Amino acid sequence: MWTIQEVARATGVSSRTLRHYDAIGLLPATETGPGGIRRYDDAALVRLQRILLLRDLGLGLAAIGDALADPGDGTSRAAGAGADAREAVHLRAHLELLELERDALDRRIAAVRRTITARKDGTAMTKDMFDGFDHAQYEEEVTRRWGRDAYERSAAWWSAKTPQEQRDVQALAAELNAAWVEAARQGEAPDGELAQELAARHVRWLRSVPGTPAATGDEAQLAAYVRGLTELYTGDERFRGNWTGDPLQAVPHGPELVRDALLEWVDRNLAQ
Repeated sequence: MWTIQEVARATGVSSRTLRHYDAIGLLPATETGPGGIRRYDDAALVRLQRILLLRDLGLGLAAIGDALADPGDGTSRAAGAGADAREAVHLRAHLELLELERDALDRRIAAVRRTITARKDGTAMTKDMFDGFDHAQYEEEVTRRWGRDAYERSAAWWSAKTPQEQRDVQALAAELNAAWVEAARQGEAPDGELAQELAARHVRWLRSVPGTPAATGDEAQLAAYVRGLTELYTGDERFRGNWTGDPLQAVPHGPELVRDALLEWVDRNLAQ
């Protein structure tokens, strides 16, 4: 058990901030000893690490609280599988977010270096100077598959969000992806209870994006859209990596679980 002063010294988080986290239910002390001294066990320290990771990614305290809450809308069996499984899901989600941040930063660094070289050599600027700054990397593909209006409405929805709101959306997506990976790791069947709960949660996430066929309210369009996405999920390497986990503990069949579970959900729940 660590006292609040020991936690503060080790993490750089002030005792006042730790007491605030306790008061709002974000990081409850494991126990309170004589004199009101708060103490924290290993599980609380892991939770604090998650809080700091999400805070560094720009999430507000309310969004962090949502991310830390046990996901009761689609992972009830995962919650029953034990703390280790839940922790694995969350840590993989955080790793994915950190890798996204790192990749975006690496691309921007490379773009600026190209700009410096071009200015030094007197060569013309090219679109490569903006690699990593452009958030519309899928514009051509979305327009071809679902129309220009779908792209423009989705892009406007994304651009209207603050950076923190964008990070909140990314955090929810990362948590969902990590839950899929853990379900695949545990050998979940596509028609199993957990896989179907995750499929329902996945479809709700798709429906939340304006401009896509998922958001029209037409079940036939939604069914066709989900079926088309499952082809990308398994056939396009840009998507497969979302559900195979980290290279050291890869789950190669993760994308196939997502595909088969979503197709099963469509067959069960949508008009064909």
